Amino acid sequence: LRLVESGGALVQPGGSLSLSCTAPGFTLDDYDMAWFRQAPGKEREAVSCISSSGGITNYAGSVKGRFTISTDNAKRTVYLQMNSLKPEDTAVYSCAAANSHYACTGVPAVYQYDYWGQGTQVTVSS
Repeated sequence: LRLVESGGALVQPGGSLSLSCTAPGFTLDDYDMAWFRQAPGKEREAVSCISSSGGITNYAGSVKGRFTISTDNAKRTVYLQMNSLKPEDTAVYSCAAANSHYACTGVPAVYQYDYWGQGTQVTVSS
């Protein structure tokens, strides 16, 4: 399963950005999906996840209330809507897919996910 992210950009603090993740040729309805991010010099950290059914979402405390994860009706794209962006949100954002349907019972963990995209750069700066 190849995952492709898009939507990364340079944005000012307080601004918004929407990231997308697709798997060309596949639908994502059989996978729990997640977004992770990695800032320079830091470990990869969880951002958010959504269950394969779409009925469960979870967020890291640092983004809760500002970011929203969703999928489209055809389950071909996973989105991450990011509002009220802060400089500390600057990172490479990667989406990931898990074969397990138990990978979004809480804040997602790296080890739970089987497939990864290359990532898209988000820079929050004035």
